[in-house]
Amino acid sequence: MIHELALEQRNLHGHFSRDLEPVLTIEPGDSVRFAVPNAGWYVDSGEQFVSRDPSIDTGHALAGPIAVRGARAGQTLAVHIDEVEPGPWGVTHTEPPYELRWELADGVGRAGQFMVGLRPFLGVLGMPPPEPGVHSTTPPRPWGGNIDCKELVAGTTLFLPIPIDGAWFSAGDGHALQGDGEVSGTAIECPARAQLTVDVRTDLALDWPIARVEGAWLTFGFDPHLGRAARIAVDGMIALMQREHGLSADDALALASVTMDLRVTQVVNDSLGVHAVLRDDAWS
Repeated sequence: MIHELALEQRNLHGHFSRDLEPVLTIEPGDSVRFAVPNAGWYVDSGEQFVSRDPSIDTGHALAGPIAVRGARAGQTLAVHIDEVEPGPWGVTHTEPPYELRWELADGVGRAGQFMVGLRPFLGVLGMPPPEPGVHSTTPPRPWGGNIDCKELVAGTTLFLPIPIDGAWFSAGDGHALQGDGEVSGTAIECPARAQLTVDVRTDLALDWPIARVEGAWLTFGFDPHLGRAARIAVDGMIALMQREHGLSADDALALASVTMDLRVTQVVNDSLGVHAVLRDDAWS
């Protein structure tokens, strides 16, 4: 079943909290279509959207939360990205007041003399911490959030450990294009329309997110210290190689050292991100 979330104030929030009321309840395997303003709450027309509570909705404009019937803490949420369509414009900020304004059309972004091919994705895909209260949308966490991984384009699947019963999943932060690192703090930030299919896995226990992309597995690590984030991503990949390929821990580590790549996801979200990449054709 495909559900629709209209671009309305009641369907958006700018913080994570288990105390938010869900705007929609779905069955595992259902899909959700929605539209979101860009990270600064600006819509296609260029006007700024007004949040329900500006005193706490200070982060990314997110659609949700979406409750998943039967989801339980400790299980895994599988989020398949069906499609992501950027709006007609985007902006990249560096130090205020400098910015590049982009016109986005037909898979191409143009800003003055610059032209780039687009690869749209959602920067924020995640669930709230299990603790009550108001939590920032800025840092990524074990349950997802502001991951900002450019690989999570249409056709890929993100797997997230579920922190609370019902999941309370939210998504937003349209990016028309981003490089690994997101070094200025912003990508091409744009309004976006998307469709996601959300399912629950009871046979896959995770401590940190993983993803399936075309021809490869990704594992993620987040920490204020980049080295610790890398360690988490590596440990996740070793566990994945044991699970998916039936390897011993020693063989997995040895093969990872010669076939796995570490990439810096982002260095600008308080908790830094690293993703490990293992191609399907890494060995035979």
